Amino acid sequence: MQLIESHRSFGGDQRRYQHRSETLGCDMCFSLYLPPAAEHRPVPVLIWLSGLTCDDLNFVTKSGAQRWASDAGIAVLAPDTSPRGEGVADDPEGAYDFGLGAGFYVNATQVPYVQHYQMYDYIVKELPQLVSDQVAQLDGRLAISGHSMGGHGALTIALKNPGRFASVSAFAPICSPTRCPWGEKALTGYLGDKREDWAQYDASLLVALSGAEAQTPPIRIEQGGADDFLDNQLMPQLLLDAATESGVAIDYHLHPGYDHSYFFIASFMEQHVAFHAKHLGSS
Repeated sequence: MQLIESHRSFGGDQRRYQHRSETLGCDMCFSLYLPPAAEHRPVPVLIWLSGLTCDDLNFVTKSGAQRWASDAGIAVLAPDTSPRGEGVADDPEGAYDFGLGAGFYVNATQVPYVQHYQMYDYIVKELPQLVSDQVAQLDGRLAISGHSMGGHGALTIALKNPGRFASVSAFAPICSPTRCPWGEKALTGYLGDKREDWAQYDASLLVALSGAEAQTPPIRIEQGGADDFLDNQLMPQLLLDAATESGVAIDYHLHPGYDHSYFFIASFMEQHVAFHAKHLGSS
């Protein structure tokens, strides 16, 4: 871990690091906010997963999360959205919804993406362990959140790792990538044509297999009613219907007039940080 940037923010430190990822086979950057409480005691971590076209900086420069994380005493870890660098395969046509900036938080099995696109393992295993080993101010408690593609990542990662995360939240998540254009393109490219291999990365299908007795963490979802992607890409009703049938509780909030942008995210970031602080025992 090499510190490449640091800024004082709301009494804490907004840092950016670079490291060599063995999982992804390339150099990666990530951002880490340490609240002022970290100067006196170890603090829990909220992992944030960003959406299509983003890197680790979009969230930390646009969301305003530092203000609320500072008050709650929570660190915020924001990784990149895909592997990067020379030799890392991209979308053959250079489209925004696949390849660089669009790793979809899955472990690819298809050539040429299998070599570098192991984003699920990077988020679940390598990065948290790296940060835990090298940043003494963190106490091991984890929560996870994200936006759009990152919301899909946060939900699937939390559902696939029961007991690992104290809570999970999402802004405008892709709720069923096996049934939307973004997801069908990405899952075909990364995992191949067998749709049965896709189900492990579909939050709606994972919730359908859960039950009220499962170790599902508390879930909060924020959705803008004026989101251009609501009906054809995000499809939250599929997730809500699956949750109702399986007895999984989801705290869902629909906000008329809000779109898919960071203006929407920043408007409700305070509530999400408070949600995670409650379940992390940091509030």
